[in-house]
Amino acid sequence: MSSRLKETFTAARKARRAALVTYVTAGDPDLDRTVELARALRRGGADVLELGVPFTDPIADGPTNQAAAERALASGTTLAGVLEAVREIRRLGETIPIVLFTYANPVLRQGIDRFAADAAAAGVDGVLFTDVPSEESGRFRRPLLNAGLDPVMLVAPTSTKERVRAAAKAGRGFLYLVSRTGVTGARSALDRELEPTIRAVRKLSSLPVAVGFGISTPGQVETVARVADGVVVGSAIVERVARLGESPDLPDAVQAFVTTLAEACRR
Repeated sequence: MSSRLKETFTAARKARRAALVTYVTAGDPDLDRTVELARALRRGGADVLELGVPFTDPIADGPTNQAAAERALASGTTLAGVLEAVREIRRLGETIPIVLFTYANPVLRQGIDRFAADAAAAGVDGVLFTDVPSEESGRFRRPLLNAGLDPVMLVAPTSTKERVRAAAKAGRGFLYLVSRTGVTGARSALDRELEPTIRAVRKLSSLPVAVGFGISTPGQVETVARVADGVVVGSAIVERVARLGESPDLPDAVQAFVTTLAEACRR
């Protein structure tokens, strides 16, 4: 069965552009605003929405996303609340694919089978565990697949060919390539070795390859979109959420910024 993620990347390829994957932390500043932001991101041209599940020890995240997780937790955000926000996004008629970006602990606490069933029922399309390597993904992967969800795998510039192949085989939807070693966060320049890394990973993966971490400007998006199947932008959006918070201008500001990113995805 073809997933909504697979169909989205296929459509982007046929349109001769990279798919734009956008990230926000669910519950920052609150879940009602997360629903508003999801709609603004889609209007701006986002192809896929990544919703970060706030966690107390986000080891893969830099200061921007760590602060967002702290704000979300302070507002009372829980995994159940994030799934309710997804349900609301779907009730409002949004069909954009949604991927949950999470750590293992919240899911283990709920129970993997129950989480997978609840996430699928809410309207989630895929799940990415930032702290579960492909070698240890089996206990998570099977319940996700049984529920019709795509397990999205991460690989890094330091991943061996064998690990890239294993992640591509274990994953569905797309393969997430981290653009550099380290944590999330906007950067002023891309790694000069990024382009050959993307090309090498694409040769090893039957899945579309989306590149994230540190991509924050239209110019950087344009550079990555020339060689990748998808481009992920997160911290640059989260920074705008932090700056504007509860301001009524936030959705429009985010939409306007994302529009420039979507335009940069065209080859």
